[in-house]
This record gives sequence, structure tokens and C-alpha cells, in this order.
Amino acid sequence: MPPTVAVPIMLGPARGNGEMAHGPRHPAEHVAEGLLLPDMGAGPLLQRDYWGVIRRCRYAPADIMDWVGRHFPEFAPEELCVFAREDASREDQPLEEGETLRVHIHGAGTFGVRVIHKNARSLTLATLPGHPEAGRITFGAYRNVHRDVIFHIRSRARSGSPVHYWGFVTAGEAMQTNTWTEFVTRVAVSAGDGVLGVIHADTSHLDAEPRGGDVEAGPTFLALGSGGDD
Repeated sequence: MPPTVAVPIMLGPARGNGEMAHGPRHPAEHVAEGLLLPDMGAGPLLQRDYWGVIRRCRYAPADIMDWVGRHFPEFAPEELCVFAREDASREDQPLEEGETLRVHIHGAGTFGVRVIHKNARSLTLATLPGHPEAGRITFGAYRNVHRDVIFHIRSRARSGSPVHYWGFVTAGEAMQTNTWTEFVTRVAVSAGDGVLGVIHADTSHLDAEPRGGDVEAGPTFLALGSGGDD
């Protein structure tokens, strides 16, 4: 993994080109079974976006996501959280729907997440019981109208319990931002010359899951963008 670089963070509305997900899917039963869904959590439903344009990107969005899926644990900052495959024999293989990862969050414990959706340009994980959050998170790559490649992370979740909610209020927000902005940075350094300009970070309060969203089997956005995968 190349060394990361310092990148400024811009707080404000998300203006990437990830489109809202529409239409339900019907996942295999083992994929949707036993998830920690948002309505099982506590506190407000939050949508958090983190994205950046990759400077002089050398790869197509689909190739970036294939690499991310094969080496997912390497992109998380180990001083904050450590991901590990439940099946160690699948190291360096693409993450697949139904696969489980363990994540150790420093100061909180070790929990589980499951891959619930995957396509050429995105990967979505959902939380399992015991996790500090109840919901899902999508990682995607796509092109904007200028043909730049954007790497985008969007989570949509509540705190996993009242106890986790108060813990998040005191410390979790900063950890979330640090974890996922570092993830964006590492992807950008691996796929190009780092982030062009700033990493954008935004948090929105939602009254409910947006129309067309599928909390058991769908991404939080469709990595469509402009110009396809080439």
C-alpha cells in the first residue's frame, strides 16, 4: 500500500454524481438474514457522504472496485479500525455477497458486517447484531461529467442501541470522519496521484429511508455517474 498523503477535508453538501438507489432486490436468504436494520437502532437516521476526485486516475471505476474488494482491509486506518475476513482462505479474492467481515473498532470492540450488494462499481456492507451502528454503507467509483473518477462512500444508519447512541455523540462522529476520509485517501493514492483538491464530507438527518431504498439488499447510492466504466 503506498503511503497516504495529507488531504484537506471540506464539510458541506455532497455533490458527487452517485445516483439514489431505486427498486428492491430479492437477495438470497442467507444474505439478508440476521442483519441489524436501522429500525432496530436508536437515535436519528443519518446519511454520511465522503468523496473525492482521484487526481490523474490510472484505472477505470470497475477496476478500482475490483481492487478494493480484494484488499478491503488495507484501506482502513488500522489505528482506528481493523477489518478481517471471517474466512481467511479468501484473502486476496473479491468480496462476494453473503461474505462476512470482522471489524475491530478501537475503544468499542469487535463486530460483524456482511456484504449485501455488489456490482461492477460498488460494494455495500450491512451491520450485524452488536455493531455500534444499525444500517449499511456503500463504497463506489464512477466518472463525473468531466470524466474524472470519483471514489464515494455513503453510509445510512442509526446507532445500534441507546448506549451506542450516546457514545457516538461524544466520540463517534470524529472517528467516522477520520476512518472514511482516510479510506478515500488510500484509494486515491493507490489508483492515482491522491485526491484532487479536498475530500468532501457531509452528514444529513433523514426522516426515513429514501423512497426506493432497500435496507436488506440495496446500496445507498448507484455508482452510475457519467461516461460508463471506460
